[in-house]
Amino acid sequence: MAKICLCLTGSTLQRDVEVLEKYRKFVDIVELRADYLTPDERLLIRRFPEMAGIPCILTVRREVDGGLFHDGEWSRIKLISLGLAFAEADRRRNFAYVDLENDLSVPGIEEAARIFGTRIIRSYHNMNGIDDDITGILRRSKRVGDEIVKVAVTPHSLDDMIKIFRAAKETEDLEKVVIGIGEFGLCTRVLADRFGSQITYTSAKGESDMPTAVLGHLDPKELSEFYRFKSINEETAIFGVTGFPLKVTLSPSFFNAAFGVQNVNAVYLPFPAVSISAFMRLADEIGLKGASVTIPYKSAVVPYLTQKSDHVRLIGACNTIVREEDGWHGYNTDAMGFSESLLNFLGAKDLKGKRVAIIGAGGAARAVVEEVRRFKGKALILNRTPIRARELAETFGFKWAELDSAGFALMEKYRNVIIQTTSAGMDSQIDVDPIEMFKFSGKEAVMDVIYHPQQTKCLERAAKAGCRILNGYDMFIRQARAQFHLFTKRELPAQDLLKITL
Repeated sequence: MAKICLCLTGSTLQRDVEVLEKYRKFVDIVELRADYLTPDERLLIRRFPEMAGIPCILTVRREVDGGLFHDGEWSRIKLISLGLAFAEADRRRNFAYVDLENDLSVPGIEEAARIFGTRIIRSYHNMNGIDDDITGILRRSKRVGDEIVKVAVTPHSLDDMIKIFRAAKETEDLEKVVIGIGEFGLCTRVLADRFGSQITYTSAKGESDMPTAVLGHLDPKELSEFYRFKSINEETAIFGVTGFPLKVTLSPSFFNAAFGVQNVNAVYLPFPAVSISAFMRLADEIGLKGASVTIPYKSAVVPYLTQKSDHVRLIGACNTIVREEDGWHGYNTDAMGFSESLLNFLGAKDLKGKRVAIIGAGGAARAVVEEVRRFKGKALILNRTPIRARELAETFGFKWAELDSAGFALMEKYRNVIIQTTSAGMDSQIDVDPIEMFKFSGKEAVMDVIYHPQQTKCLERAAKAGCRILNGYDMFIRQARAQFHLFTKRELPAQDLLKITL
C-alpha cells in the first residue's frame, strides 16, 4: 500500500509541526521541504524528525526542479549533510528518507545516509513536459542498495499519461514513485498503487506556498476521505468523467460519496481530455469500467460504442459509457434527467400546448430536443452556428434560427419555456448571456442546464424580470442516479441520496 506523504513548506519548523498536527491522522510520512525554511531555521533541520514524531523525508529542492533553494550547489550539499549529521550523544530520531536528484553524486552524503539508516529517494523532475524514455530514466536512476527511484514529469495530455502508465508497468520490479504533475496527472496520485508508487504526495489546503494547483497536489484529507485512498486495491473498479476543459463538475463528488454510502469498491476520477480518442486509449490502458462524458464529446464518443441505447441511437449523443465483454455500451441519462426535472418544475405531465425555445445545438441540446418532442412540445432551436441548428431541428421536425435579431424575433412565438443548453455562463464564459438581446416578459419559465454557478447571467436576468427559473442541479442529480445504476447495477435510494453532501 502506498504511503500518503504530506509536503511541509512552512518558513519555520514549528509552523510545519502545526500543519502536521491538523493532518496527522491522514498521513503516513511527511516531507520537510527545507528549501522553504528561513536561513536560520535551515540550521535546525536535524531536530525535525524528533519534533514530528513520524517518518520524515528530507528534501532541499533546487529551483530547476521546482524548489526554492538558490544559494548554490555547495551550500545545498552542506545543508543536506547537516540534516543527516549524527553524533554519539545525539539521540534524536533520524530522517527516514533523503531525496537526492539522480544527477547528484556526493559519495559522502550517500554513505552517511546508509550508515544512519536513511533510505535514499533518487529523483528526477521535468517541470515542463515528459521524457521519451521514462522507463530508462527510472532504471538508470537506481544506483545501489535499497534506493527508491522517483520520476515526476508533466503530462500535457492523456496520451502523455499513457506513456507514464506504460513506463510504470515496465518497471514493476523497481521500488519507485511515479508522478504526473498537474491536472492530467491527478490519477497517478489517487491510483498510486496501480502505478507501482511507494509514496503519493499531498499538500495542506490553504497552508502551503507551494503552487499546489499547478503541481496537482491533493489535500491529505481529500485524498483519504473523498477518494478513500486507503481502500483502493487491485479489485477497485475505476470510473471517471471526461470532457475539456473539465473545470466545473460535481460528478467526482457525487460518485465517490455514493460509492462510500453504498460500500462499493470503486473510485471516480476526473480525466480532462484534449481529444476523445486519447481518453478512450487511456481508458483501455488503465482498465476503466465506465465514464460520464461531458462537453464537448457527447457526440464524438458515439463511434466508439459497440452497443447504443435507444436514446443514443435517436439523439446521436451519449453521456454514459460502460465497459462490457463486447466493448463499450453507451447510454444517455441526460434526456431522462432533463425531462423529469423540467416537468417537475412545471408541475406538468407533458409539454402539450407549450412552445419551447432551445438555445444551443450540442450534445446536451440533442437530449433536450428529443425529450421536448417525446413530451409533445413544439420547439424552436437557436444556435450561433445556424447550420447545426438546422440539422438538429430538421431531425425532429422543429423550427430553427440563428442567435441573432431575426432569431430573437421568431423566439417571441416560442417563449412559454426557454431552455439554455450551451456552456455560456460557466467557467471562462461566466459573464456571458447567450440571449442577452431577448427581453423577458416575466411570464416565461426559464431553465439553464448549468448548475455552477447556481445562477447564470441568463437566469439572473430572467429572475429580475419575474420569470420562474431552474438551474441544472436537479437535472444533474437525476441523471447521475441513473448513471450510478448503469455503473454498479444498484439503485441509489432516496435515503442514501440524503447522505450525500455536494
